[in-house]
Amino acid sequence: MALFATACAGEKPEPERVTAEQQCDGSLSPEAARALETVLRTKRFDHDPRGGLERGVNELVRDYGTAKGLTLNPPMCRVNPPAGTERVDIRFGLYADDDLFRDVHPRGLHPYDMGVEARSGPKKAYLFVQCVSPRLEGSEKRPARIRGTLVFNESKLPDTVPVREANLTILHSATLAVVRKLGCEDDAGLAAQPVFRAEPEAGA
Repeated sequence: MALFATACAGEKPEPERVTAEQQCDGSLSPEAARALETVLRTKRFDHDPRGGLERGVNELVRDYGTAKGLTLNPPMCRVNPPAGTERVDIRFGLYADDDLFRDVHPRGLHPYDMGVEARSGPKKAYLFVQCVSPRLEGSEKRPARIRGTLVFNESKLPDTVPVREANLTILHSATLAVVRKLGCEDDAGLAAQPVFRAEPEAGA
């Protein structure tokens, strides 16, 4: 029976969380879980302990009260297959207005009409949103600018529409879990399911 044996005295060991649905504190939708299996080419993952979602949201609350610009927090979750070296990090922080891509189109990142701004490619995805929440004092006048990122430490995935949409599906689901945990009004402008409307790229 696969159980962690490191629990404190008197506590039950946490069962191993090794399926795609269990990653990122169980925040991934069924579609995002399937996308994760696709991009990492596995149905089993290293154990991902609970607590990342709560910690990530608390870090955003802290950042909003203290930070002036871009913040880079530890990954909310790190997804590792049990074999190989590829992994995916999903993390959240605050951004300044100047951190948006706008008319800049880096190679390998393609724009999508989601949130304030979204970019996705075979190795990275970004999702920018704005949040008004009772947990963020003053956000009704100064919405919190939240940036979600999904990054592969290495990836041999092709730069195709299905790969881009898979990566953005994963990030959308994790971002939706964060904004709902934070209590953002109107889910920070995110639909319950990702809607893929590719924006025109430079030179298109």
